[in-house]
Amino acid sequence: MPNSNAKLRSNNRGGQEAGRRELVSRSLQSAQHCLEDQDFGTAYAHYLLVLNLAPELKGSIKETFQFTLFKWAEELDSLARIQDLFNCYEQALELYPNDEVICNSMGEHLFRMGFRDEAAGYFHKAVKLNPDFADAKENFYRVANWLVERWHFIMLNDTKRNLTYLKAIQNAVQSGCKSVLDIGTGTGILSMFAKKAGASFVYACELSKTMYELARDVVAANNMEREIKLLHLKSLDLEIPKHIPERVSLVVTETVDAGLFGEGIVESLIHAWEHLLLQPK
Repeated sequence: MPNSNAKLRSNNRGGQEAGRRELVSRSLQSAQHCLEDQDFGTAYAHYLLVLNLAPELKGSIKETFQFTLFKWAEELDSLARIQDLFNCYEQALELYPNDEVICNSMGEHLFRMGFRDEAAGYFHKAVKLNPDFADAKENFYRVANWLVERWHFIMLNDTKRNLTYLKAIQNAVQSGCKSVLDIGTGTGILSMFAKKAGASFVYACELSKTMYELARDVVAANNMEREIKLLHLKSLDLEIPKHIPERVSLVVTETVDAGLFGEGIVESLIHAWEHLLLQPK
């Protein structure tokens, strides 16, 4: 009796496997026919079914799946079905989370729709996945020109200004300020000044996704990614101990242009003084 039960289960598994293979084969054929008829939406649905039933085929049908996705996305875009378009890319990235071509294409759609900060994130990921991907690099630099304000470059090349900040931070740290919060860190330069000056704990917050990613790269390039905690959020949203463990002894910021009003830096500094900075005894 036990042997017959085992044989029955084996036959059931064999039947299920044969049924899966048959469904995959038919879906692949249907997808191909739909592509020939330029019915990209139905073809995309068939490929989704195939990839979910037979993930072992991901490598062999990847390029055809990409082509189908991009063609279907173009149709959805022309029909202003934006949410459906994003849903398709989310499904595709679940199947191919490390595909630089899909990431780059998603970024291009976001950029055309005006979501430049979000687009930069996808372009950046594509370049990270494949540093030699020329299209992604060009796209990332293009969107960076939109998002990185020109005064960042001016300030970074202002040696006198930077040395003044460095000396002021060094004096503060050497006077006993061992925990530092950098508001609107930008490229992360003030945070690195604080760490090099000897601060024990350095926290930096940045609202812009693009600048946050840039700061991460700059900090990592200087081997300080484990010594500076970067936070992608507005300083007004910082909470203790959720984001930083305790009040800091020094707050630094370089938002001293039109951003003084546009970024609410006055409110940020008041918030930092009341909630994040150690009060004098």
